[in-house]
Amino acid sequence: MRRIAAFLLLVVLSIAGSIPARAQRISPQENARQSRKAIKKQQKMLNKANKKQNKAMKKAAKSQRKATKKANRRYKK
Repeated sequence: MRRIAAFLLLVVLSIAGSIPARAQRISPQENARQSRKAIKKQQKMLNKANKKQNKAMKKAAKSQRKATKKANRRYKK
């Protein structure tokens, strides 16, 4: 019985020791750094999405021009 209790205590202590100390309050400097990092990441994602959307719009416009040109050729006679 003592061995089981000692083993359980050892397991609980090892789990408690492996939990990171992140639960403590972070400093204002660290909070500001994380905030800047998150803003930068969000901006990068927005820029990437904007580039992708612009590329898709250009492609759609090009295909529209080609379709119009093809249709005009057909009825030109």
